[in-house]
Amino acid sequence: MNKNILKQMQKMQQKMQMDLASAQKELEESTVEGMSGGGAVKIVMTGSQEIKSVKISKDAVDPEDVETLEDLVMVAFKDALAKSRDLSNSRMGKVTAGLNLPSGLSGLF
Repeated sequence: MNKNILKQMQKMQQKMQMDLASAQKELEESTVEGMSGGGAVKIVMTGSQEIKSVKISKDAVDPEDVETLEDLVMVAFKDALAKSRDLSNSRMGKVTAGLNLPSGLSGLF
């Protein structure tokens, strides 16, 4: 293999590692908000799926109906998680764009 090609590959690898680290940091600092019950329950989560806060409106708390509150929390969490995953896929997709990874492998980055 030509030494120039090897150097180019090493530079590409270093750039990709820096881009991945940058994207991961950006995901850790970015947040999304999942909601349910028209905003009665709100969950803030980072792009790296770390929960930052949970807010529950007083109106959503009924001691006689705990199951509804549990459902609202679950729906808000699923909403936040889906948004966080979309954000992650979008940011990491920019890093891996152009690599022509086989189907299924691009989700690993």
